[in-house]
Amino acid sequence: MRPNVPGRHTKVLVFLLLQCLVTAPAHGERPFFEVQVTEPYIELHTGPGRGYPVFHVVDRGERVEVITRKTDWFKVRTQKGKEGWVNRAQMETTLTASGEKTRFAEPGMGDFSNRRWEAGLLGGSFDGADMITVYGAYAMTPNLSAELSASQVFSNYSDAYTGIAALVAQPFPEWRISPFFLVGTGIIYTDPNVTVVNGNDGADQIGSVGAGIRCYLTRRFILRAEYRNSVIFQDSDDNQEINEWQAGFAFFF
Repeated sequence: MRPNVPGRHTKVLVFLLLQCLVTAPAHGERPFFEVQVTEPYIELHTGPGRGYPVFHVVDRGERVEVITRKTDWFKVRTQKGKEGWVNRAQMETTLTASGEKTRFAEPGMGDFSNRRWEAGLLGGSFDGADMITVYGAYAMTPNLSAELSASQVFSNYSDAYTGIAALVAQPFPEWRISPFFLVGTGIIYTDPNVTVVNGNDGADQIGSVGAGIRCYLTRRFILRAEYRNSVIFQDSDDNQEINEWQAGFAFFF
């Protein structure tokens, strides 16, 4: 008896089935959003910012896939496989697959709740003296972030400079007006005004605990206000307690 050998049509069906298995996207995977260039060209930068050089241009009529977004910059892939970053202004000159102008949503509350980086400028009082602070923070989770800050204090008798590392807990990140609590430690360097008072400059350890609020304003901007109770651990064991009040603006990305 002759063995049952698969016919030509069966082989073709098996081949097509294997092709589908190889080329089918993974479960849950979605194709990238695709747009068509309508201006004479759009520029691809090596990174998400105008400071990064342009290394390629995409001509009118070509299509690009939008891979990801970072603030107002979009990482795209051309039909030839080149990947680069395009600014929002140029992306909004493109057309969607349906022939409509491409539009991108403004950052909103969802972006605020899930932000990764934050930076800002604050001003206020350091036990009665004027104070200005710049800070940057990285959110490890929506509820917990690590923060570095640098401050300068302007006093009649001396200037002071602080650098503090802190952990910041935000129990309700989804609220528009969101409270936070912090604990930190660092260094304070005092530079006395020797024309007014005879003193020696020096560095001491400083520790802080505090609380405050973040208020989401619009797009990527935040209003921040806080109170800190700080202790300067001096070599003479005569520790000094300081009350700080600050407020200012910040942005997130």
